[in-house]
Amino acid sequence: MQRTALVTGAAAGIGRACAMRLAREGRAVGVLDLNGEGAEKVAREIQDAGGEALGLQASIAERAQVEAAVTKLREAFGPITILVNNAAIVDFTPFEEITDEKWDAQFTVNVKGTFIVTQTVLPDMKAARWGRIINISSSGAQSGSPLQVHYTASKGAVISMTRSLALALGPDGVTVNNIPPGSVMQTIMSEAHKDLFPVHPDQMKDTLPVRRMGEPNDIANACAWLASEDSGYVTGQTIGVNGGRVLS
Repeated sequence: MQRTALVTGAAAGIGRACAMRLAREGRAVGVLDLNGEGAEKVAREIQDAGGEALGLQASIAERAQVEAAVTKLREAFGPITILVNNAAIVDFTPFEEITDEKWDAQFTVNVKGTFIVTQTVLPDMKAARWGRIINISSSGAQSGSPLQVHYTASKGAVISMTRSLALALGPDGVTVNNIPPGSVMQTIMSEAHKDLFPVHPDQMKDTLPVRRMGEPNDIANACAWLASEDSGYVTGQTIGVNGGRVLS
C-alpha cells in the first residue's frame, strides 16, 4: 500500500538519511526543513533515484507554516500516515550562562515543534486507523551532557511525550516510538562542536562495543523498521541506536 511520510529536519544528517530510506521503501516523502533549498535538493535526489518526494519549507515551531506544508503534501500524495519528528536545534552553553531566551528556544523547537507537527498530521492517521510516529531524541537525555542541560532537558521531554502518546493513540492504530541516537557523526557533532564533548570523537569509537562511530543511515535503518507494517506490536519504546554505548 502506498503510504505518505513526513520527515522534519530532512535537509541533512539523520533527517535526510531517513527520508532517503523511506523513499527506497516505496513511501512518498515530504522533505521538510527550515532550509527550503536544502529540502528541495533532497527531494530532487529522491526523485532522481526513482522515488516520490516533495520539498517543503517551514519552521516546525510555527503552526501556520506547518499546516501549509502539510496541506501541500496531502494534495501531492494523499494522507500522511508516517511521521519522523527529527527537526531540532542544539546548543552548548554552561548551565550558569544559559539565558531565558536560550532555554525557551530549545523547548520551543524541540518540544513544541514536535507537538505541533504531530498534532497537525494526526487526523490522517486516526482516519486511516493506522499510523507510525517516530521521534528522534538524544542519548544525551539518558546520559546527561554537562554543556547541554537545556538541550537534554528538551529531549527528555520528547522521550516522555513518546510514552504518553503511545498510551493515548494505541487504540487508534497509531504507534509512537523514540530513537535516541548516540555517537552519530552528523551536523551536531561537527568540527565546530567536537572539542566540547567529554570524549573526542576521534577516540570515542574505541569506547563503543562495535568500535565505530554511528552514521545517519544507522538511525534511518531503525526508523524504516519502526515505520513498517512489521512493527505494529511495538509502541511506547525507546530504541537505542548507539553502538552499544553504556548509558547510566
